[in-house]
Amino acid sequence: QVQLVESGGGLVQAGGSLRLSCTASGLTFSTATTGWFRQAPGKEREAVATIAWRWSANITYYADSVKGRFSISRDNTKNTMILQMNNLKPEDTAVYYCAARNRADNRYWYLPGSYEYWGQGTQVTVSS
Repeated sequence: QVQLVESGGGLVQAGGSLRLSCTASGLTFSTATTGWFRQAPGKEREAVATIAWRWSANITYYADSVKGRFSISRDNTKNTMILQMNNLKPEDTAVYYCAARNRADNRYWYLPGSYEYWGQGTQVTVSS
């Protein structure tokens, strides 16, 4: 049974930083794609960033809206994934979800429907 548990959300002023963590059990990180998605009120869930072990390295993908501000990383030996969020903006306010799927490729990395496992979500609120 796969379980994903997020932590680290909260309230921060615009321009500030937050660090989200996701710890997985029942999943082999080295053969999985893992990532962060977010959902704001009244909006669809959207991809933020994903990471997968390919070609002997962790390969990352980012949504255009967070490039240069967010950084995704993970420790394959500890099954832990981190999302470092800097220069936060009010439009980053959303519930952030950790997600995983049992294959290490980038096909449809941005589609929520291509992920099999989800965490419970953690609220991130950025005030202006």
